[in-house]
Amino acid sequence: MIEKSLAQATKLYNDVDLHVYVQDLYGKRLMKKFKLSPDAYIQMALQLAHYRDSGHFNLTYEASMTRLFRDGRTETVRSCSIESSAWVKAMEDPTVSREECVRLLRAACDYHQLQYRDAMSGKGIDRHLFCLYVLSKFLNLDSPFLHQVLQEPWKLSTSQTPTIYDDKRLSRFLAEKPQMAEKVGLTRLKCISSAGGGFGPVAADGYGVSYIIASEDLIFFHISSNKSSPETDSTRFGQRIKQAMEDMRELL
Repeated sequence: MIEKSLAQATKLYNDVDLHVYVQDLYGKRLMKKFKLSPDAYIQMALQLAHYRDSGHFNLTYEASMTRLFRDGRTETVRSCSIESSAWVKAMEDPTVSREECVRLLRAACDYHQLQYRDAMSGKGIDRHLFCLYVLSKFLNLDSPFLHQVLQEPWKLSTSQTPTIYDDKRLSRFLAEKPQMAEKVGLTRLKCISSAGGGFGPVAADGYGVSYIIASEDLIFFHISSNKSSPETDSTRFGQRIKQAMEDMRELL
C-alpha cells in the first residue's frame, strides 16, 4: 500500500507545472494611490490575464475568510462577474476610450469589494449551496440544479496568502538567540517577508494562483497547472499577469 501510494503521489508531483512570478515593478502602494483595493486590483489583473490566456471567461474562485462566525472557515468570492467581464472586453476593444475603461475598472473593483464583504459577513452563496447538497444526500433527494451548479469547473482558483510574521516574536527570538539569529542573517531585519507557497489547480485544465502582497512594492504570484493539460502553461500565464499589471498601470 505504501508503494502504491508513493507511485500515485509521484505521478501527481511530476505533473505539477509551477511558476513563481515576482511583481516588483510596483505593488499595493501605487494601487492605493489609484484609490483601488489592492486585492480587487489584482483580481481584475487575473481576469484580464486569464481571458487573454484562454480566450473566454471562466468560473473563478477566490477564498474569503468567515472568521466573524464561530467555527467559520471560508466562503467563495466569484471574481468573474458581469462587471469584470465588461471591463476586460473594453480593454480588448481598441474603440473603447481610456476614460470608459477606467470607469469600468472602478465599477468592477467596487463590485468585487461588495462581494468580498458579503462573503465575509455570511451572505455568500457557495457554502449555502454546499449545505443544500449535503442535506439532499442525507434526505436521498435528487436535485438536477445542485448537481449542475456544483459540477461547474473552477478554471481559475485564487487566494491571497499572508506573509508578514509577528514582529514581537521576531524581537523575542533576536533577544533570546542572538548567535542563531546572526547565523541565519536575521539581526538587521524588523520583519520577515517570504515568497511563501501556493496550491494546485482545482480543474485538470485550470490554474491555481496564490498571491502574496509581501510589501508596498512587492507581490509574489505562485502559478500552478498540470503539465498533462494542453490548454495551460504556468510560465505563459505568468507573462500574461505581468502584461496585465503593466497595462493597468498605463491605463491609470
